[in-house]
Amino acid sequence: MQEALAKAQEAGVDLVEVAPTASPPVCRVMDFGKYKYEQAKRERMAHKKSKTSELKGMRMSPKIGEHDLQVKTCAVTSFLKDGDKVRVSMWFRGREMAHPQVGEQILRRMAQQLVDVAVVERQPLMEGRNMIMILAPKKN
Repeated sequence: MQEALAKAQEAGVDLVEVAPTASPPVCRVMDFGKYKYEQAKRERMAHKKSKTSELKGMRMSPKIGEHDLQVKTCAVTSFLKDGDKVRVSMWFRGREMAHPQVGEQILRRMAQQLVDVAVVERQPLMEGRNMIMILAPKKN
């Protein structure tokens, strides 16, 4: 052990104990500062490459026009192509609450138009005054 420590000091590097419980203890002669730096650099690169799937939102009402629905569908398509999940919510006001089936039809029609790029993760479901459907990007 003392010989190894002397050789490491002579070379200007560190003596790192790899397996202290082994008999005899296993040590490694290395530049520990450089090792820590490279390890941190690998961690940063791994973190940079990881993509978190974001949940984007799209709101509309049951009175939405045909062209407006097409524009919203186009925006949802771009979100899905970027790899994000989309929460499509239909919000009802006043007397619209009496006819939730109208909103559900619109949401299902949107899901039908997006069948080639999306999969319905959660079917349209009422939550208070909102009907919510979640779409996830389709795996290739």
